[in-house]
Amino acid sequence: MKAVRLYEYGGPENLKYEDNVPEPALSDDSVLVETSATSVNPIDWKVRSGARQKDFPLKLPAILGRDVSGVVRAVGRNIRTFKPGDRVLALSWEAYAELVAVEGSMLTHLPDGLNLVDSAAIPLIALTGDQLVRQAARAQRGQTLLVTGAVGSVGRAAVHTAKKLGVNVIAGVRARQLSEARTLGVSDTVAIDDDSAIAGLAMVDGVADTVGGETAAKLFGRVKNGGNFGYASVFPDEMSKLNPTVTVTRVLARPDASKVREFADDVRDGKFLLPISRRMPLRNAGEAHALAQRGGLGKIVLVCR
Repeated sequence: MKAVRLYEYGGPENLKYEDNVPEPALSDDSVLVETSATSVNPIDWKVRSGARQKDFPLKLPAILGRDVSGVVRAVGRNIRTFKPGDRVLALSWEAYAELVAVEGSMLTHLPDGLNLVDSAAIPLIALTGDQLVRQAARAQRGQTLLVTGAVGSVGRAAVHTAKKLGVNVIAGVRARQLSEARTLGVSDTVAIDDDSAIAGLAMVDGVADTVGGETAAKLFGRVKNGGNFGYASVFPDEMSKLNPTVTVTRVLARPDASKVREFADDVRDGKFLLPISRRMPLRNAGEAHALAQRGGLGKIVLVCR
Protein backbone atom coordinates (compact mmCIF):
# COMPACT_ATOMS: atom_id res chain seq x y z
CA MET A 1 0.00 0.00 0.00
CA LYS A 2 0.98 3.65 -0.27
CA ALA A 3 1.94 5.39 2.97
CA VAL A 4 4.16 8.10 4.42
CA ARG A 5 6.89 6.83 6.73
CA LEU A 6 9.35 8.53 9.03
CA TYR A 7 12.83 7.00 9.11
CA GLU A 8 14.53 9.40 11.52
CA TYR A 9 13.50 12.29 13.73
CA GLY A 10 13.97 15.75 12.29
CA GLY A 11 12.48 18.04 9.69
CA PRO A 12 9.51 17.49 7.37
CA GLU A 13 11.86 16.29 4.64
CA ASN A 14 12.25 13.09 6.67
CA LEU A 15 8.70 12.06 5.77
CA LYS A 16 8.94 9.66 2.83
CA TYR A 17 6.00 8.74 0.58
CA GLU A 18 6.32 5.09 -0.46
CA ASP A 19 4.41 2.67 -2.68
CA ASN A 20 5.15 -0.75 -1.21
CA VAL A 21 4.51 -0.46 2.51
CA PRO A 22 3.16 -3.65 4.14
CA GLU A 23 -0.57 -3.56 4.87
CA PRO A 24 -1.62 -3.50 8.54
CA ALA A 25 -2.75 -6.78 10.07
CA LEU A 26 -6.43 -7.24 10.85
CA SER A 27 -7.11 -8.62 14.33
CA ASP A 28 -10.33 -10.17 15.60
CA ASP A 29 -11.33 -6.89 17.24
CA SER A 30 -10.28 -4.44 14.56
CA VAL A 31 -11.61 -2.96 11.34
CA LEU A 32 -9.57 -2.40 8.17
CA VAL A 33 -10.36 1.04 6.78
CA GLU A 34 -9.58 2.29 3.29
CA THR A 35 -8.47 5.80 4.16
CA SER A 36 -10.17 8.65 2.36
CA ALA A 37 -8.33 11.32 4.32
CA THR A 38 -6.34 12.08 7.41
CA SER A 39 -5.17 15.44 8.79
CA VAL A 40 -2.16 17.27 10.17
CA ASN A 41 -2.18 18.02 13.90
CA PRO A 42 0.51 19.80 15.93
CA ILE A 43 1.31 16.52 17.69
CA ASP A 44 2.27 15.04 14.30
CA TRP A 45 5.08 17.47 13.63
CA LYS A 46 6.14 17.52 17.29
CA VAL A 47 6.50 13.72 17.24
CA ARG A 48 8.25 13.87 13.85
CA SER A 49 10.79 16.39 15.14
CA GLY A 50 11.56 14.28 18.20
CA ALA A 51 10.22 16.87 20.64
CA ARG A 52 7.65 14.45 22.05
CA GLN A 53 9.65 11.22 22.18
CA LYS A 54 8.95 10.85 25.90
CA ASP A 55 5.18 10.85 25.45
CA PHE A 56 5.04 9.09 22.08
CA PRO A 57 8.11 6.92 21.46
CA LEU A 58 8.33 5.52 17.93
CA LYS A 59 9.75 2.37 16.47
CA LEU A 60 11.29 3.61 13.24
CA PRO A 61 10.39 3.54 10.43
CA ALA A 62 7.02 4.76 11.65
CA ILE A 63 3.74 5.93 10.16
CA LEU A 64 2.35 9.05 11.80
CA GLY A 65 -1.22 10.39 11.86
CA ARG A 66 -4.10 10.16 14.32
CA ASP A 67 -7.25 11.07 12.35
CA VAL A 68 -8.82 8.73 9.85
CA SER A 69 -11.97 8.90 7.74
CA GLY A 70 -12.77 6.28 5.14
CA VAL A 71 -14.66 3.19 4.08
CA VAL A 72 -14.56 -0.22 5.74
CA ARG A 73 -12.79 -2.87 3.66
CA ALA A 74 -12.89 -5.77 6.13
CA VAL A 75 -13.78 -6.54 9.74
CA GLY A 76 -12.41 -8.86 12.40
CA ARG A 77 -14.30 -11.91 13.62
CA ASN A 78 -15.59 -10.17 16.75
CA ILE A 79 -16.88 -7.04 15.01
CA ARG A 80 -20.68 -6.79 14.79
CA THR A 81 -21.41 -3.08 14.35
CA PHE A 82 -19.48 -2.42 11.13
CA LYS A 83 -19.46 -4.04 7.71
CA PRO A 84 -17.57 -3.54 4.43
CA GLY A 85 -18.72 -0.39 2.68
CA ASP A 86 -19.60 1.56 5.84
CA ARG A 87 -18.33 5.14 5.99
CA VAL A 88 -16.43 5.59 9.24
CA LEU A 89 -14.41 8.02 11.35
CA ALA A 90 -11.95 7.55 14.21
CA LEU A 91 -9.08 8.75 16.32
CA SER A 92 -6.53 6.04 15.67
CA TRP A 93 -2.85 5.53 14.88
CA GLU A 94 -0.67 5.26 11.74
CA ALA A 95 -3.20 7.13 9.63
CA TYR A 96 -0.83 8.50 6.96
CA ALA A 97 -1.59 5.44 4.86
CA GLU A 98 -4.06 4.03 2.35
CA LEU A 99 -5.15 1.38 4.85
CA VAL A 100 -5.52 1.71 8.61
CA ALA A 101 -6.41 -1.02 11.12
CA VAL A 102 -8.64 0.54 13.78
CA GLU A 103 -9.91 -1.05 16.98
CA GLY A 104 -13.65 -1.43 16.62
CA SER A 105 -14.30 0.38 19.90
CA MET A 106 -12.52 3.50 18.56
CA LEU A 107 -14.59 3.72 15.38
CA THR A 108 -17.88 5.45 14.65
CA HIS A 109 -20.17 5.61 11.64
CA LEU A 110 -20.00 8.82 9.69
CA PRO A 111 -23.39 10.59 9.73
CA ASP A 112 -25.20 10.95 6.41
CA GLY A 113 -24.62 14.32 4.81
CA LEU A 114 -21.08 14.78 6.11
CA ASN A 115 -18.21 15.07 3.63
CA LEU A 116 -15.95 12.03 3.91
CA VAL A 117 -12.72 13.90 3.25
CA ASP A 118 -13.32 16.98 5.38
CA SER A 119 -14.54 14.91 8.31
CA ALA A 120 -10.95 13.72 8.81
CA ALA A 121 -10.30 17.07 10.49
CA ILE A 122 -12.60 16.23 13.40
CA PRO A 123 -11.43 13.44 15.77
CA LEU A 124 -8.27 14.62 17.52
CA ILE A 125 -9.19 18.29 17.84
CA ALA A 126 -12.70 17.41 19.03
CA LEU A 127 -11.55 15.01 21.71
CA THR A 128 -8.70 17.25 22.86
CA GLY A 129 -10.97 20.27 23.18
CA ASP A 130 -13.77 18.35 24.85
CA GLN A 131 -11.56 16.57 27.36
CA LEU A 132 -9.68 19.80 28.05
CA VAL A 133 -12.91 21.45 29.16
CA ARG A 134 -14.64 18.53 30.90
CA GLN A 135 -11.78 16.61 32.48
CA ALA A 136 -8.96 19.14 32.91
CA ALA A 137 -10.65 22.51 33.42
CA ARG A 138 -13.61 20.70 35.02
CA ALA A 139 -15.98 23.39 33.78
CA GLN A 140 -19.47 23.49 35.24
CA ARG A 141 -22.66 25.25 34.22
CA GLY A 142 -22.64 28.90 35.24
CA GLN A 143 -18.88 29.07 35.74
CA THR A 144 -16.57 31.36 33.76
CA LEU A 145 -13.92 29.66 31.65
CA LEU A 146 -11.12 31.27 29.67
CA VAL A 147 -10.25 29.33 26.50
CA THR A 148 -6.93 30.36 24.98
CA GLY A 149 -6.27 30.00 21.28
CA ALA A 150 -10.03 30.05 20.88
CA VAL A 151 -10.04 30.47 17.09
CA GLY A 152 -7.64 27.56 16.60
CA SER A 153 -8.99 24.09 15.90
CA VAL A 154 -8.70 22.71 19.45
CA GLY A 155 -9.77 26.05 20.88
CA ARG A 156 -12.93 26.04 18.78
CA ALA A 157 -13.75 22.54 19.99
CA ALA A 158 -13.21 23.63 23.60
CA VAL A 159 -15.46 26.65 23.15
CA HIS A 160 -18.13 24.44 21.59
CA THR A 161 -18.08 21.99 24.48
CA ALA A 162 -18.09 24.72 27.11
CA LYS A 163 -21.07 26.46 25.54
CA LYS A 164 -22.98 23.16 25.42
CA LEU A 165 -22.31 22.78 29.14
CA GLY A 166 -23.77 26.21 29.87
CA VAL A 167 -20.41 27.75 30.76
CA ASN A 168 -19.65 31.47 30.32
CA VAL A 169 -16.75 31.49 27.86
CA ILE A 170 -14.07 34.13 27.49
CA ALA A 171 -12.16 33.66 24.24
CA GLY A 172 -8.47 34.41 24.67
CA VAL A 173 -6.84 35.26 21.32
CA ARG A 174 -4.29 37.59 19.76
CA ALA A 175 -5.44 41.19 19.46
CA ARG A 176 -5.77 40.88 15.68
CA GLN A 177 -8.14 37.92 16.14
CA LEU A 178 -10.65 39.60 18.47
CA SER A 179 -13.23 40.21 15.74
CA GLU A 180 -13.05 36.59 14.60
CA ALA A 181 -13.35 35.38 18.21
CA ARG A 182 -16.60 37.28 18.68
CA THR A 183 -18.19 35.19 15.90
CA LEU A 184 -17.89 32.16 18.21
CA GLY A 185 -20.79 33.46 20.30
CA VAL A 186 -18.75 33.74 23.49
CA SER A 187 -19.52 35.85 26.56
CA ASP A 188 -16.39 37.99 26.18
CA THR A 189 -12.98 38.18 24.52
CA VAL A 190 -9.51 39.17 25.70
CA ALA A 191 -6.25 39.83 23.87
CA ILE A 192 -3.79 37.45 25.49
CA ASP A 193 -0.85 39.08 23.72
CA ASP A 194 -1.61 42.32 25.58
CA ASP A 195 -0.29 42.38 29.15
CA SER A 196 -2.58 45.24 30.14
CA ALA A 197 -5.62 43.28 28.90
CA ILE A 198 -4.54 40.25 30.93
CA ALA A 199 -4.00 42.42 34.00
CA GLY A 200 -7.52 43.81 33.63
CA LEU A 201 -9.12 40.38 33.23
CA ALA A 202 -11.52 39.42 36.00
CA MET A 203 -10.72 36.26 37.93
CA VAL A 204 -12.06 33.11 36.28
CA ASP A 205 -13.11 29.70 37.56
CA GLY A 206 -10.85 27.92 35.13
CA VAL A 207 -8.63 28.07 32.07
CA ALA A 208 -8.61 25.69 29.09
CA ASP A 209 -5.22 26.47 27.59
CA THR A 210 -4.14 25.51 24.08
CA VAL A 211 -1.28 28.02 23.82
CA GLY A 212 1.18 27.23 26.63
CA GLY A 213 4.47 28.94 27.40
CA GLU A 214 4.69 32.44 28.85
CA THR A 215 1.06 33.18 28.02
CA ALA A 216 -0.08 30.27 30.16
CA ALA A 217 2.11 31.48 33.01
CA LYS A 218 0.58 34.95 32.88
CA LEU A 219 -2.96 33.60 32.83
CA PHE A 220 -2.42 31.20 35.70
CA GLY A 221 -2.64 34.13 38.10
CA ARG A 222 -6.16 34.95 36.89
CA VAL A 223 -7.62 31.66 38.18
CA LYS A 224 -9.61 31.83 41.41
CA ASN A 225 -8.48 29.92 44.48
CA GLY A 226 -9.72 26.37 44.15
CA GLY A 227 -10.05 26.73 40.38
CA ASN A 228 -8.70 24.56 37.57
CA PHE A 229 -6.08 25.11 34.90
CA GLY A 230 -6.23 22.57 32.07
CA TYR A 231 -3.64 22.58 29.33
CA ALA A 232 -2.93 20.72 26.11
CA SER A 233 0.41 22.27 25.23
CA VAL A 234 3.30 23.26 27.52
CA PHE A 235 2.93 24.63 31.04
CA PRO A 236 5.82 25.90 33.21
CA ASP A 237 5.81 23.49 36.16
CA GLU A 238 7.11 26.06 38.60
CA MET A 239 4.07 28.30 38.07
CA SER A 240 1.70 25.90 39.80
CA LYS A 241 3.65 26.47 43.03
CA LEU A 242 2.49 30.10 43.09
CA ASN A 243 -1.03 28.99 43.99
CA PRO A 244 -1.25 25.37 45.14
CA THR A 245 -5.05 25.68 45.48
CA VAL A 246 -5.36 25.69 41.68
CA THR A 247 -5.45 22.20 40.17
CA VAL A 248 -3.28 21.89 37.05
CA THR A 249 -4.15 19.06 34.66
CA ARG A 250 -2.68 18.10 31.32
CA VAL A 251 -4.75 16.53 28.55
CA LEU A 252 -3.56 13.82 26.17
CA ALA A 253 -6.63 13.00 24.12
CA ARG A 254 -8.09 9.53 24.58
CA PRO A 255 -10.27 7.79 21.99
CA ASP A 256 -14.02 8.23 22.49
CA ALA A 257 -16.06 7.08 19.50
CA SER A 258 -19.37 8.42 20.84
CA LYS A 259 -17.90 11.90 21.34
CA VAL A 260 -16.38 11.89 17.84
CA ARG A 261 -19.83 11.04 16.50
CA GLU A 262 -21.39 13.83 18.55
CA PHE A 263 -19.02 16.39 17.04
CA ALA A 264 -19.57 14.94 13.56
CA ASP A 265 -23.32 15.34 14.02
CA ASP A 266 -22.82 18.93 15.14
CA VAL A 267 -20.66 19.66 12.07
CA ARG A 268 -23.33 18.19 9.81
CA ASP A 269 -26.05 20.22 11.52
CA GLY A 270 -24.09 23.48 11.28
CA LYS A 271 -23.68 23.74 15.05
CA PHE A 272 -19.89 23.44 14.96
CA LEU A 273 -17.73 25.09 12.31
CA LEU A 274 -14.21 23.79 11.77
CA PRO A 275 -12.44 25.82 9.06
CA ILE A 276 -10.18 23.83 6.73
CA SER A 277 -7.45 25.90 5.12
CA ARG A 278 -6.03 23.36 2.68
CA ARG A 279 -6.61 19.93 1.21
CA MET A 280 -3.42 18.30 -0.01
CA PRO A 281 -2.55 14.84 -1.36
CA LEU A 282 -0.98 12.42 1.08
CA ARG A 283 2.23 12.37 -0.96
CA ASN A 284 2.72 16.02 0.06
CA ALA A 285 2.68 15.28 3.79
CA GLY A 286 6.13 16.81 4.23
CA GLU A 287 5.02 20.09 2.67
CA ALA A 288 1.87 20.03 4.78
CA HIS A 289 3.96 19.60 7.95
CA ALA A 290 6.17 22.53 7.00
CA LEU A 291 3.11 24.74 6.45
CA ALA A 292 1.45 23.64 9.68
CA GLN A 293 4.60 24.11 11.74
CA ARG A 294 5.05 27.61 10.36
CA GLY A 295 1.67 28.49 11.85
CA GLY A 296 -0.99 30.96 10.81
CA LEU A 297 -3.08 28.40 8.94
CA GLY A 298 -6.20 26.51 9.84
CA LYS A 299 -6.64 22.76 9.56
CA ILE A 300 -4.81 20.88 6.79
CA VAL A 301 -6.42 17.71 5.44
CA LEU A 302 -4.38 15.06 3.63
CA VAL A 303 -6.39 13.32 0.91
CA CYS A 304 -5.55 9.66 0.38
CA ARG A 305 -7.98 8.77 -2.42
